[in-house]
Amino acid sequence: MSTERTEHHDTAASATTAATGDRSARRAVTVFPVLVLLAGALGLLLPGSFAGWSEGVPYLLGVVMFCMGVTMTPEDFRGVAKRPWAVALGLVAHYVIMPGLGWAIAHLLHLSPQLAAGVILVGCAPSGTASNVVTYLARGDVALSVSVATVSTVLAPLITPPLTLLLAGEYLPVDAGSMVTDILKTVLLPVLAGIVVRLVASRWVTRALPVLPWLSALTIAVIVAVVVAGSADAIKSAALLVFVAVVLHNGLGLALGYGAGRLGRLGEGGSRAMAFEVGMQNSGLAASLATAHFSPLAALPAAVFSVWHNISGALAAAWLSRRPR
Repeated sequence: MSTERTEHHDTAASATTAATGDRSARRAVTVFPVLVLLAGALGLLLPGSFAGWSEGVPYLLGVVMFCMGVTMTPEDFRGVAKRPWAVALGLVAHYVIMPGLGWAIAHLLHLSPQLAAGVILVGCAPSGTASNVVTYLARGDVALSVSVATVSTVLAPLITPPLTLLLAGEYLPVDAGSMVTDILKTVLLPVLAGIVVRLVASRWVTRALPVLPWLSALTIAVIVAVVVAGSADAIKSAALLVFVAVVLHNGLGLALGYGAGRLGRLGEGGSRAMAFEVGMQNSGLAASLATAHFSPLAALPAAVFSVWHNISGALAAAWLSRRPR
């Protein structure tokens, strides 16, 4: 009897901690746009304060991806096996729609080579780290969202570099091999390390779950501040054009992602998940790669995307949550 009580107590404690982590994640994704806006303003007004910080951006991104890995469970990967067709559709939609839109918008707006490469690189990045929480807020299919985000992140070293070479190579030289190495170091290895830590020390990790969304949000905010500071001079002349490009990229991605879900007959919940998995990008990775392989100016679209896609995602989620499923 005492064993049963202990197990019941542990289960109840885990459920309480999970609920607390869920509330913390919802608060973090709501406050996140404000944090990123403040960070961007700080980088723009005090660029000298972040001099020399750009070399640390890949390590900061590694922290974000480690936090993502820690939140993953075996159930996330089993979800891929349960619905391979839906996950495959999400993966294809993500890596076809957003890169294609990035290339088309760069041509449509006649962007400079640096900005065009930056917009395309954003489109070639994996799903955004906040897409799962935003899907939850929109009353979408969270399991599908997590599965698509997981697979797109794991496959990023194989897909993002060749896609960037194919679509951005006409604007700037792209070292796809070096980019593969960077994504492995800053994305895949930290994610795998997080998964291992979750498996080895699950009880400790469960207690820390409420803190992880805030750690990720603050780290991404620092990345944005550093990236904006590095291109502060260029922002004054290119900010409006970049903002138009980002709004078009994100807005069309959300709409076409939702449409792909409807065409794939994934239902309303699945279509909502698809909207955010397609329209929200890992702009932190894009900013890191753009800074390392192109220039601070090329990282500007990723910095603006980091701010805007969380604002638009929160607004879209609030609207969808009021519509019946």
